[in-house]
Amino acid sequence: MYIYEKAPAKINLMLDVLHKRNDGFHEVEMIMTMVDLADRLTLSNSGTGRISLSSQSGYIPLDDKNLAVKAARLLKQRFGVNRGVHMHLEKRIPVAAGLAGGSSDAAAALRGLNRLWELGLSMTELEELGAELGSDVPFCVRGGTALATGRGEKLETIPNPPRCWVVLAKPPINVSTADVYGGLKAAEIAVHPSASGMREALEQGSFNRVCAGLGNVLEDVTLNLYPDVRRLKEIMEQLGSDGVLMSGSGPTVFGLVAKEEKAKRICNGLRGFCEEVYAVRTLG
Repeated sequence: MYIYEKAPAKINLMLDVLHKRNDGFHEVEMIMTMVDLADRLTLSNSGTGRISLSSQSGYIPLDDKNLAVKAARLLKQRFGVNRGVHMHLEKRIPVAAGLAGGSSDAAAALRGLNRLWELGLSMTELEELGAELGSDVPFCVRGGTALATGRGEKLETIPNPPRCWVVLAKPPINVSTADVYGGLKAAEIAVHPSASGMREALEQGSFNRVCAGLGNVLEDVTLNLYPDVRRLKEIMEQLGSDGVLMSGSGPTVFGLVAKEEKAKRICNGLRGFCEEVYAVRTLG
């Protein structure tokens, strides 16, 4: 028996950091949505009772450092599952890109194993388990578009953005999320993006207002630490993207584009600057 799960990438339409919490995490306010760039996870029962993972990608760990393996181990231990699983991950989302690829893989593992091992867990229970694995995992379990608060685990589903093209470009560097958050001085943030404004834009289905409301307080830190990301954002703006923002802590920059022809032109213009460029659609 084989179970198949898609693990889509996410982008942040807005990301705000309110303050650092006593537990060491940052209190955030984010609006996230899924895009049609996805990993694919295939799960099958293992006769040995073991958890194993394979992938065509040479850039990801296949042991307990992988969030999908951690998700399987969490379910197996929490619910006393005797069966094992072999998972094969077809990796398409760039690694360490600010697109929640690892978190989405973990979410896919939770959903798939819930079916394979017939655990009967609700979506809410899977989200709660996901929160033990990482801040983005609950959103990736749920999918769609959501307002995320707390450290990212408190979710409220909101309307999807208008269907449009999303050009994703990842420069050939890896960004340390810990370094970015470590360099952020939350009390000194001068301009905060508006979650309520972005929510209104989504409720109205206004593509122009969504583009105008894009904002990410982590951008200034990442752009100062990694000049290539700043240059990439400038190029994407010069090529005519309707709205441009860095996703998460970076380094991926995305451009929202209304028309397919323009999206293709922007992709072609970016390929001289970085190899990992994708033109995808918003989901929903």
